[in-house]
This record gives sequence, C-alpha cells and structure tokens, in this order.
Amino acid sequence: MSEISQVTTHVLDAAEGMPAREVPVTLTVQRQSDWITVAEAVTDDDGRVTALGPARLEPGTYRIVFDTGRYFAVKGRPAFYPDITITFALTDSEQHYHVPVLLSPFAYSTYRGS
Repeated sequence: MSEISQVTTHVLDAAEGMPAREVPVTLTVQRQSDWITVAEAVTDDDGRVTALGPARLEPGTYRIVFDTGRYFAVKGRPAFYPDITITFALTDSEQHYHVPVLLSPFAYSTYRGS
C-alpha cells in the first residue's frame, strides 16, 4: 500500500449514491502567477485518492482539479461542471488535509474533512 499523502480526497457521486470511481485528479501549487503540478491520480474503487503527492508539503496555496467532465462522459451523463477546482491554503505542514467532494451532474459541495 502507498504511503498516505498530506493531501487526500474522496469523491462521492450523490446522484448514484456510490463512490465516484476513476475520476482524474490533479494537485497543483501556486508559485507566483504559475500553477505547478505536484501530483496526478485517479480515484480508486472507493472514490478515494490517498496518494496525492508527498507525505509533507510546504505551506502555500494549492488547488485540486477534478476532471468531472471525463467521469460523467464515461457514464453517458451530462455534466454542467466539466471540472471542479478547489483552491485551499495549506498553512501547517504537520497537519493532514482531506478535501472531499460530493458530486452530482449539476451540483457539487466540498468541505475540509478529517
């Protein structure tokens, strides 16, 4: 099993009541006006990504981009949001940051998980 990274995520498809499998996910960090890719992954059978970058990251502004358009296209369902970008401040390099998404074709919600 891979080491758990400092940033993890979990995507649930609320319309199906199931984990959202095989959602492409990208973690980036802001460096001046550029966004630099830190890691890329795909959600597992439980809709989770536990290996999204290293075990420790420097404090800074990060974002996770979920390729929801690809996910819904594979399912043959429309998607109002072709991607979801969540930008967050990682302020403590000792804390774990879990960024879950509750997803449907026409809405999404997120929060800081544990």
